Amino acid sequence: MREQKQGQFCIFGTQFFAPSLAPGLYVVATPIGNLKDITIRALQILAGADQVLCEDTRQSARLLDHYLIKTPKLALHEHNERARTPALVKKLQNGATLALISDAGTPLLSDPGFPLVRAAREAGVDVFALPGPSALLAALATAGLPTDRFTFIGFLPVKKMARLAALQEIATRSETLVFYESARRLRVVIDAMITVFGSERRAAISLELTKKFERTLTGSLDELARQLNEMPPRGEVVISVAGTPHSAPDENIWLADLKSALQTQPLRSAVAEVTTTHGLRRKQVYEAALKLKS
Repeated sequence: MREQKQGQFCIFGTQFFAPSLAPGLYVVATPIGNLKDITIRALQILAGADQVLCEDTRQSARLLDHYLIKTPKLALHEHNERARTPALVKKLQNGATLALISDAGTPLLSDPGFPLVRAAREAGVDVFALPGPSALLAALATAGLPTDRFTFIGFLPVKKMARLAALQEIATRSETLVFYESARRLRVVIDAMITVFGSERRAAISLELTKKFERTLTGSLDELARQLNEMPPRGEVVISVAGTPHSAPDENIWLADLKSALQTQPLRSAVAEVTTTHGLRRKQVYEAALKLKS
């Protein structure tokens, strides 16, 4: 039986002991800027785990030292995660408790960790989620764009032609699109979006989220480009872009299609066909069909 360690952490000068943890891999969300944006449970896991797997141990040390957490750290990043995964899975199978964190936010969202989580699942190891800070969700919630449907794109390709091609693939999507980007490449990315999406597409640029100088720029892509000229950004960036607006179907066209469909199909089938083909509300098409029938 593996001996359970009892780690400690400190909040505002008060020391706490971490509870006993069930063996397994814990995927822990950590602050994206403000160190106070961490859950009590996350602190308990980080203090009570046998090891903390960090994207960058130096970056993670800032968080762990702030809460006086002494758990051993191990670097797990895009350059070594596949090589280290088999040994880490073996540890987990032997009853270890490992906490996986990224430099900021929720692991695996444009951050390392997927090979380990997949391998742990395939090996029958328990994987636990500790939800918390996420730049993606923080930006989306404050951008002022529709949130009922969205697609997370992450980072676009670095090379110009590949970036334009990637944007072309999603240019007609109707849901809000969310991207990660660095401040250094932000202006060329906005220029590429103007080229593909058009200068009038609505968007928001979230900067320094949860930090002292947090700000969100909103407007058309063209307006955002001008704002960036006046105040160059720093740090990591989240870009939220409105989906393409759908124009209303031509009433004369869909009514003609409905009339034609009613000549060869039962009313219910004709309504279903026209509703799907033209992206209309079923009630609207059904009422029109009844009028045509009468």
